[in-house]
Amino acid sequence: MPLILVTTSPRVAPGLLSHRAWQVLAAGPVRTAAPDHPHLPFLAEAGIEVEVAEPDPAALVREAQGGDVVWLEADEALMRLIGHAAVALDDPPVIEVVPGSYDLPGARLLDLVAVMDRLRTQCPWDAEQTHESLAPYLLEEAYEVLETIEEGDRGALREELGDLLLQVAFHARVAQDRPEGEGGFDVDDVAAGIVDKLVRRHPHVFAAVRVDGAEQVSDNWETIKAAERAAKSGGDAGSPVDGVPMGQPALSLAAQLLRRAGRAGVPADLPEGVPADGLGARLFELVRQAQAEGLDPEAELRAVSRAYRDMVRKRT
Repeated sequence: MPLILVTTSPRVAPGLLSHRAWQVLAAGPVRTAAPDHPHLPFLAEAGIEVEVAEPDPAALVREAQGGDVVWLEADEALMRLIGHAAVALDDPPVIEVVPGSYDLPGARLLDLVAVMDRLRTQCPWDAEQTHESLAPYLLEEAYEVLETIEEGDRGALREELGDLLLQVAFHARVAQDRPEGEGGFDVDDVAAGIVDKLVRRHPHVFAAVRVDGAEQVSDNWETIKAAERAAKSGGDAGSPVDGVPMGQPALSLAAQLLRRAGRAGVPADLPEGVPADGLGARLFELVRQAQAEGLDPEAELRAVSRAYRDMVRKRT
């Protein structure tokens, strides 16, 4: 006779269980240590009685020797204790784990949303933050992600991406406190926006458009972006440099402006009044040369800067 452990995911709506889980629970008897388990109302509605009791691993495995026993929700620690108790018996029962519900990829993002909501409502520091006060942290975390990529530290990259993801969740939670008519939105609106954009800009994946390679994908992307700009401005496609964030580092800014202009067929000539022998013009020309060679000027300068930093450390 088996001892059946039914597990569920707290990130899946209560009442949604696998067919096998419903079969096991209906056969009973069912016990759980959680009097407020979210599935209990649904089990009661289905006529399944559940006894609330403290888990006694040794007693459970002994009882299962004489008949089926179903335990609703067993964490890793309880499973380990049950396993130890079963090994101690001469004729241990079969122990079966039946997943009632599974986490889908991305399920832990729901935990992040819940934690962020609690922090926003219960932590004095989190409660008083604004988009403006959080802006420095957003930049800091983005640069820390970049540093782990440049250093090749994949373990640190995972942590730093989490810190950056927190900033997205935090800003969305701050916006949630505003009424919709005053620019309010929540994390689902943020996710919905980027999902719609990705689908719209990848017709070769989500529609019937055919492409011959990555270059054609890039060309289609720019065409779609131009159509989006026109839709936002009432038919005027605007300039290809519209939307370029001017607050980014100067090398990256120049590179992005040149890239956007180049795709539109605009030459890299500097406007009149800019001295060609000035420092800014010379730096701009270096950025243009880097792009012509397929290099990222920001990454190139950062690599040299890291080498210089390491040399200084050795000499001091």
